[in-house]
Amino acid sequence: MGKFDGVLFFTDYDDTLYNSAHTVSPENHAAIRHFIGNGGRFSIATGRAHRTFTPQIERERLPLNAPVVLSNGAAIFDYAENRYLAQTFLDAAAPARFVELCRAFPQLAVEAYHGDDIYVYNPNDITTAHLAKVRGRQISCGAIPDMPMPWTKVILEQEEPYLKQVQARLLHRWGDSYEAIFSNPHLLEVTDKGSHKGAMVARVARLLDIAPGNLYCMGDNQNDVPMLALSAIPFAPANCSQEVRGMGARVLAHCDGHAVAQAIEILDKRYARR
Repeated sequence: MGKFDGVLFFTDYDDTLYNSAHTVSPENHAAIRHFIGNGGRFSIATGRAHRTFTPQIERERLPLNAPVVLSNGAAIFDYAENRYLAQTFLDAAAPARFVELCRAFPQLAVEAYHGDDIYVYNPNDITTAHLAKVRGRQISCGAIPDMPMPWTKVILEQEEPYLKQVQARLLHRWGDSYEAIFSNPHLLEVTDKGSHKGAMVARVARLLDIAPGNLYCMGDNQNDVPMLALSAIPFAPANCSQEVRGMGARVLAHCDGHAVAQAIEILDKRYARR
């Protein structure tokens, strides 16, 4: 029996576990191995899709022993069984609606995720930097209707003030159909209504029979708030957004300062008497 038996820890990936040097630190690796070695279940909830996250497992030698939440809550993938446990898609009305949105906001760049491919319309410097970071293959499209369906998610890219206007318009018009939430100040992620990190983390917790008091989550941005709201202690790195601070997360070190290891150290003390 390990001290972390029945405990599940989910962390965001980029800018939480994955630092600004684009790697997972040895300190975080050691802490994760300690957590798993003492019975804990560890996984990641990320905005990355299957194609852009899977190479990270091999490159970073990530030790995972629970299903992963992908595409900002549009999918659950079990790497142990190499299959999706759940996946959602935007509705058939999405292409026409995004055409309308881009007419109103012509500076928008659009990434649409179909299967393992990323289709891009009107790319900008943010698009280029994002695809370089996630190592995604760009398939350019001259028009949004040319992008094959279904889409697991769409990412809208521009500067933050512009995207906030886009978010307000999208939620006002179609908020009953979609989630629209920031994963960083330049990326507004759109998924099917109800498909967010909180819903999918909760689903994994039920699958593993984790008690609510033994679920812990860590993240840095607006898209992490739904899962942080479920956490017995919501953890965040010091580089987190104001939305995360405002919801009462326990702010730890910067992602460059091994924040995940610090959270596991706190859990180590919390479960020391078990």
